[in-house]
Amino acid sequence: MRRTRENTKKSGGTKIFIIVLIILIIIAGGLFALKIIKENNDNTELANTNATNIEDEKEPTVLEPKTLSGNERPIAIMIDNHIDAMPQAGLLEADIVYEIIVEGGETRLMLILQDKDLDKVGPVRSARHYFLDYALENDAIYVHYGWSPQAQSDISSLGVNNINGIYESSESFWRVQDKYAPHNAVTSTENIRKIADRKGYRVTTDKEPVLNYVVAEVNLEEGKVANSVTIPYSYANTVEYEYDEDLKEYVRYSRGKKQVDWDTGKTVTTKNIIIEKVENWTLNDGTNKGRQTIDNIKEVDGYYITNGKSIPITCTKTSRSSQTIYKDLEGNEIDVNDGKTFIQICTEDADVEITE
Repeated sequence: MRRTRENTKKSGGTKIFIIVLIILIIIAGGLFALKIIKENNDNTELANTNATNIEDEKEPTVLEPKTLSGNERPIAIMIDNHIDAMPQAGLLEADIVYEIIVEGGETRLMLILQDKDLDKVGPVRSARHYFLDYALENDAIYVHYGWSPQAQSDISSLGVNNINGIYESSESFWRVQDKYAPHNAVTSTENIRKIADRKGYRVTTDKEPVLNYVVAEVNLEEGKVANSVTIPYSYANTVEYEYDEDLKEYVRYSRGKKQVDWDTGKTVTTKNIIIEKVENWTLNDGTNKGRQTIDNIKEVDGYYITNGKSIPITCTKTSRSSQTIYKDLEGNEIDVNDGKTFIQICTEDADVEITE
């Protein structure tokens, strides 16, 4: 009987020992698991901290304007703006378009194109000497189809890299059938580059753009509302722009007609409009052609228009090849929205209207 009780006592003690041991193992396992979890969390936090530090050490991304941002040398192409030449090809893709008066109350356009591949540009028309000033300030190869005596002389004396389509092959410059001469000569940017290469012209540029393009939106907060812009060049041609608030661009009209692309019919719009008012007069060159000239090598008044607002500006050019500097009335060079710009060089007495 005593042995049975002793055995029972021993058996009970063993059970207690085993239970305690199991509890201790569970506690130890739990503590070990907590340690592993803590170490993993510490490692994750350290990794995240290191990643954050690495990100902090990286250079911040700086957005650059896209307009005229490459090093390919621009090309400047004279475009016919007679009513029989409309619609034209190339206005949609141009980085800058200059418009200036020529004889007969007409205007002519000059496209500045960089790094564009266009199968058709035109109608290409003849050179006028004052357009050279703006080809030079853009460091552009000047493309035309014929020339006035003044332009021919100045191209030679100023050493302008130019391509005269009259002296090129019919494969390089050709006449289309859906318009009639002289409003139907066209070319392509590929042909222009091939001719430039053959002539040995420089095809890259290190010159900064004429306009101070910026990525941040320019809204001209203190400017006048400019939903409608009217620029009368002559009895023959009035240019108008209407602001499209959804596009945040201006739709262009000439002679009361919306300007569209020759092949696609797409509407021609522009992000920016710059107006320069210059003195102009008819040349007394003995030809009785009524050819014009302008006085633009000085400071003249103008306007900068974008995003439905306008401000008065000054436009200063110190030589024929120097870049025009555009400043607000406080003397600060203006920032220009990244995108296409039409530069309207009109007569100083033009009754320009900018309205709501």
